[in-house]
Amino acid sequence: MHRLTIDELGALSLSYPEVGATAGDVLPAGYRHVRRRLALGRGPLVFAHVARSLKSWEMHRRAGIRVIAHGAVATPGQDVLLGVSIVQAPCRIVYVLDDGQASGFAYGTLTGHPESGEESFVVRMDPDGRVEFEITAFSRPGTTLSRLGGPIARMVQDRLTDRYAAAMTALAKEARTSE
Repeated sequence: MHRLTIDELGALSLSYPEVGATAGDVLPAGYRHVRRRLALGRGPLVFAHVARSLKSWEMHRRAGIRVIAHGAVATPGQDVLLGVSIVQAPCRIVYVLDDGQASGFAYGTLTGHPESGEESFVVRMDPDGRVEFEITAFSRPGTTLSRLGGPIARMVQDRLTDRYAAAMTALAKEARTSE
C-alpha cells in the first residue's frame, strides 16, 4: 500500500460534488450527517484562544490526529494529510471563516480518504459573549474497506467527534484559567 506524502495531495481531486455544503442549513442527501454543538464559555478571550487553536490544528493534535500541512494555519485550498494509527486521510480546506463572530474552516475529502464528504469546525461568539463550538459533517464510505467496515467506520467517526469536543473543551478551560 502506497503511503501518501503531503506533496502528492495537489494531484488528487475532491471525492464528492457538494463542496461547501457544511456552510448551509441543509446537508446533502445520501450521506450520514453529524451536527454537534457545545458551549465553551464566554467572552472575547475564550473566543480568540479557541479560534486560534482550532485554525492552527491544535484541536486535531490534542484529539490524537497526526497533521501534516504546508503552513501552520488552515487556509483556503490548503492540502492536509491527517492520520490516525495507520490510516491516512487526505483532505483539502474548502473554506475558512474569520469575521470576528465566527472562526473556523471546513475540509473536504480527497480521493483515497476512507470517507467521502466534508467536515466543518466553527467557533462562534454571540452578541451576549457566549462562545460555542460547532462540528458539522456529511460523509459516506469512500473506499471498499470503509464500506465493508460500516458500523465500525461510524463508531470511529463518532469517537473522533467526541475527541474533538473534548479537545476544544480543554482549550476553552485553559483560556478561562489564564484570564
